[in-house]
Amino acid sequence: MVNIPGIADEDLEPDPLDPSQIVSGEPVVTGKVLWEAPDGRQIRGIWQITPGVVTDTEANELFVVVSGRATIEVEGGPVLEVGPGDACVLREGDRTRWTVHETLRKAYHISL
Repeated sequence: MVNIPGIADEDLEPDPLDPSQIVSGEPVVTGKVLWEAPDGRQIRGIWQITPGVVTDTEANELFVVVSGRATIEVEGGPVLEVGPGDACVLREGDRTRWTVHETLRKAYHISL
């Protein structure tokens, strides 16, 4: 069991985007892995991105938005409007476009 009190922005580590992922703006990504399975196939943590538009290819992920707002367009699928308290599941291989309206922070669990 791990109880993690609020994590300050300065406690997050830089997680630079590949420049080819940036569609517009100057988004900055930071995060912190809070737990990783011994075999590396499951990861839990905090991830944060500042406003801008980026693309990504997803892993199997469940996340809950802690703060901020974004629109996530899933290629060939739904458009998700997410904000505080929203939970989402992304599938491995989903190609997405994230339009981050307000700095978004999420708590996530990824299965590899």
